[in-house]
Amino acid sequence: MKTLESKVALVTGSGSGIGKSIAILFAENGAKIVVTDVNEANGNAVVKEITDQGGEAVFIKSDSSKPEDNEAAVNKAIEAFGKLDIAVNNAGIGGASVPVGEYPIDSWNKVIAVNLNGVFYGLHYQIPAIEKTSGGKGSIINMASILGQVGFANSSAYVAAKHGVVGLTKNAAVEYATRGVRVNAVGPAFIRTPLLASMNKDDYDALAAKHPMKRLGEAEEVAELCLWLASDKASFVTGSYYAVDGGYLSV
Repeated sequence: MKTLESKVALVTGSGSGIGKSIAILFAENGAKIVVTDVNEANGNAVVKEITDQGGEAVFIKSDSSKPEDNEAAVNKAIEAFGKLDIAVNNAGIGGASVPVGEYPIDSWNKVIAVNLNGVFYGLHYQIPAIEKTSGGKGSIINMASILGQVGFANSSAYVAAKHGVVGLTKNAAVEYATRGVRVNAVGPAFIRTPLLASMNKDDYDALAAKHPMKRLGEAEEVAELCLWLASDKASFVTGSYYAVDGGYLSV
């Protein structure tokens, strides 16, 4: 039996990068997937990749910063597959790169809206559905970051949002610990995704050097941890933060 056999999983921001790797790995392990993304072409491409391999998946265009889009994504899971067992709140953006005193207000608001408010909106609609339909074995994974634990110059909005995600995760975990919904956070370091594709070689190498393993992570390495957290193998794990960081937080 596959690890996520008969489970239904919703993965936000799964049209590319880490979210795409999570959606594909979950599908390979038996889950039916709701793919959400603001990019319709990317989202549909992920659905096709899953279904071409014999999996089941549907796409819904969704902006995680909008409460109504989060509600619609949950409703899509129920409509398409009859239930919701797993949610991965992965959608996120980077924002401006300037000191706090110069940080643009509009960029601050956008980063907080997507990276923090979006996780809250997800939880707000996902938890009741999971509690009702998962048979007491629900799992929610919130994508934080190593920057949910430490600072990073010129990234105040992102750092603040990801610290908030970790706190929100812990609080939700405590509230639902006896109600069949586990809630955990994952903290990737810098991962080789399309977001870094435009970086020049010198900057890329300098970023890789910040990790004791002297490389960036791969999206698939983050997905593997999420697979375990989503599975019943992690049945006694809730309220935790797991770094996938090549040793970044150890130095």
